[in-house]
Amino acid sequence: MTQTIADRIEDLDWGAVSARMDDDGFVQTPPVLSASECRALGASFEAGRFRSTIDMRRYRFGEGEYKYFDAPLPEIIDGARHALYPPLAELANEWAQRLGEPATFPADLDDFLARCHRAGQRRTTPLILRYREGGHNTLHQDVYGDVAFPLQVVTLLDRPGEDFEGGQFVLLEQRPRAQSRAHVIDLERGAFLIFPTRHRPVLGTRGHYRATMRHGVATVRSGQRTTLGVIFHDAA
Repeated sequence: MTQTIADRIEDLDWGAVSARMDDDGFVQTPPVLSASECRALGASFEAGRFRSTIDMRRYRFGEGEYKYFDAPLPEIIDGARHALYPPLAELANEWAQRLGEPATFPADLDDFLARCHRAGQRRTTPLILRYREGGHNTLHQDVYGDVAFPLQVVTLLDRPGEDFEGGQFVLLEQRPRAQSRAHVIDLERGAFLIFPTRHRPVLGTRGHYRATMRHGVATVRSGQRTTLGVIFHDAA
């Protein structure tokens, strides 16, 4: 019997995931989505239900296009979002405590979304992004209102080296009174890259301090690169 997306996510080694997040600030899981699921999600770029489409060049965000899925979300995306949230909320609360912030993220995604909705953030945020030759995404943070979850997820839907070349995921870390550090990550198809939305705690000589994080996409040299982004807070 084929495992559900929730089962596959639950079976991940979450202790190892949290340890890598603490050490590096990001982690890429083993592949979770199958090739057929990646193809189906990629095909939804043309055939899916969306609430908004963004031409990145128009807003000087880069070169490419992305679309926010409309509610109700596709079953596999909604299932992944709900299954990923609880272990990430536990980590988010641990990080908040280290930074001296309130550790108030609820254990259930629906409870967190209710908080978003009370703050006027009611629009869905999971999105699909597509880049072709020359496409890229400038460094940014995905924050859509006062309520923001500190972690998010991206997965690659196309085949690196076959469907496209280039287009590495770029994560920029800015520590206080230090030069920025870039992490350049080769995404694996169907795997989940987990990374900070805005900042992460880093242990220094005087305790933990806040490192600011931004992310983007390096230039696609050829072909077509499609990704699915899972953001846990809704938008105003």
